[in-house]
Amino acid sequence: MTEPSLNFADVNERQGAFHRRTFILGGLMGAGLTVLGGRLAQLQLLQAEQYKTLSAENQFNLRIITPPRGRILDRHGVELAASRPNFRVLVDKAEKEQFLRTLNQVAQLLPETAARQKQLLRELNKGPDFIPVQVANDLTWDEFARVNVRAPELPGVTADMNEARVYPHGGAFAHVVGYVAKVSDKDVAKAREKGEVDPILLHPGFRIGKQGVEKALDADLRGTPGGQSVEVDAKGRPIRVNTEGSVEPKPGKDVVLTLDADAQMRAIEMFGPESGAAVVMDVRNGDLLCMASAPSFDPNKFVSGVPGREYKLLNEYERKPLLDKAITGTYAPGSTFKMVTGLAGLRHGVDPKMRVHCSGAFYFGRTFRCHGRHGSQDLHEALRNSCDVYFYTVALRVGPDAIAEVAHELGFGQTFDIGIDGQKKGIVPSTAWKREYFKDHPHPDMRKWWPGETPSYGIGQGALAVNALQLAVYTARLANGRKKLQPRLIKSVGGVEQPSGAAFGDLPFPKEHLDRVRAGMAAVTEVGGTGYRNSQLGLGPIKMAGKTGTAQVRNYGSGSRKSNVWRLKDHGLFVAFAPIENPRYAISVIVQHGVGGGLAAAPKAREIMKVILLKDPEMQKLITQPLSEPIQVAGL
Repeated sequence: MTEPSLNFADVNERQGAFHRRTFILGGLMGAGLTVLGGRLAQLQLLQAEQYKTLSAENQFNLRIITPPRGRILDRHGVELAASRPNFRVLVDKAEKEQFLRTLNQVAQLLPETAARQKQLLRELNKGPDFIPVQVANDLTWDEFARVNVRAPELPGVTADMNEARVYPHGGAFAHVVGYVAKVSDKDVAKAREKGEVDPILLHPGFRIGKQGVEKALDADLRGTPGGQSVEVDAKGRPIRVNTEGSVEPKPGKDVVLTLDADAQMRAIEMFGPESGAAVVMDVRNGDLLCMASAPSFDPNKFVSGVPGREYKLLNEYERKPLLDKAITGTYAPGSTFKMVTGLAGLRHGVDPKMRVHCSGAFYFGRTFRCHGRHGSQDLHEALRNSCDVYFYTVALRVGPDAIAEVAHELGFGQTFDIGIDGQKKGIVPSTAWKREYFKDHPHPDMRKWWPGETPSYGIGQGALAVNALQLAVYTARLANGRKKLQPRLIKSVGGVEQPSGAAFGDLPFPKEHLDRVRAGMAAVTEVGGTGYRNSQLGLGPIKMAGKTGTAQVRNYGSGSRKSNVWRLKDHGLFVAFAPIENPRYAISVIVQHGVGGGLAAAPKAREIMKVILLKDPEMQKLITQPLSEPIQVAGL
């Protein structure tokens, strides 16, 4: 069989076909070279500067540097919230294709990271690519060194040091100072609603305030982030730091509180496992020296994230360690409210020398009981003995609206601008309040104030609900006698002093009326008074005036008020000021389900007050001065 072949008629025909193909191929090659040459000319001559800039930008990455968070200090400069070194491991997102492999390699060095792989993989797809993923933090020096030595062998892995928030006093200031925690998706969503998201919120390890002062002044404490210019290779891996292109971060502002660390620590110590709150206020300027809530929690655990199981235990514990009982928890004030009823009576013409006979019970539609049989009582004696029958009588004479008016003037039923959130107004009942509160109730009678509700109101029970901060403001206003003091918690921000709480209006009570109720409070802590046994300071001439209170939490009916079940026990309360002659400090203590104010609350108030008085230079001089040498103490 012969092979196929092409045959041309002659040689000229064969040469013509060859020349045509040569010209076509040559033309195509020429056109290609022309286009390529033109493009090269465009890149090298016309767009050279543009690509030079892009090349430089690819050569250097700007990495965000988180600023040092501002400190939170007490009035004497004691650190309540600060920062500490934190060793951590970061993985660049540029190595996405082998991110999981890198995690497995890191897990061989840090086994605890293996359990977080799913979470870390989710974070890989969150935020921009220039933000690395933090795979481990709070490393020991040995762990940090172990990773740092191997880091050059691990693609995209960096071991570095930043700052982490620390709370040196643990739970003592947890509710008021608050804590910082990781930025959540909700936080980012809120930022988007307000405008563009600050890239710092997406930075690994960055924390924002979640409660208390940390949350309220987060913008001041946060500072301004900086940037670090890092030269990288073609795969985005860091080679060296370019110091010329770096910008230093600006630290956050320091915040100074009016609190006294020693008083706060003593308050937490006195409560121990009990539940309640203590607030101390300077009678002269409104400064809050103590605002403690017990039991508490350790805010240091929230910085790195509390395990769900542990948080559930905290949240479900009946004594509610997560609740700030100083401003959020509200309780019936019991007999600590009797000065309000007394002032309402004096304002509406009740003679302070009017005598009421106490036989241990008072009948008005039903029997209202007293804790004793006090016999004939005037205002002074009724305060000293905490006689319920006397205040039942006065309350019925003046009515609920007169009592509510005085209560509002002394600080109840309102919130105060102390710089943090979470305050509850509580309830100051009145005829108008009841109409509004029950306006949607199907029975019209529920909107009416019934006379039988008034006696309980007169002794601080019924619908009345207050918090420990309001009780402290109330006591401080009584002690001051002139000014409608406002509490102040934030002393200064970044060195700028905040307004004093004394720069407010006058109290609308005649001096003689206030003198009478204060004299009754002084009698409470004298021999025979309901608070005498546990209110003696033992500080020489310095004495404390106060008022005990016991608030029931259930209807006893005809049964006993005693119970072995914690949640069924009465609350114990105590309010006081000292010294009696020239008041400087006012205190309120609530012991949740602590039975009696004299037994449960007064001893705590005494010990906290002693700490504050002993730190006051003028009080120290008064205590140590021989009695034969009288000392002049500056008045209000």
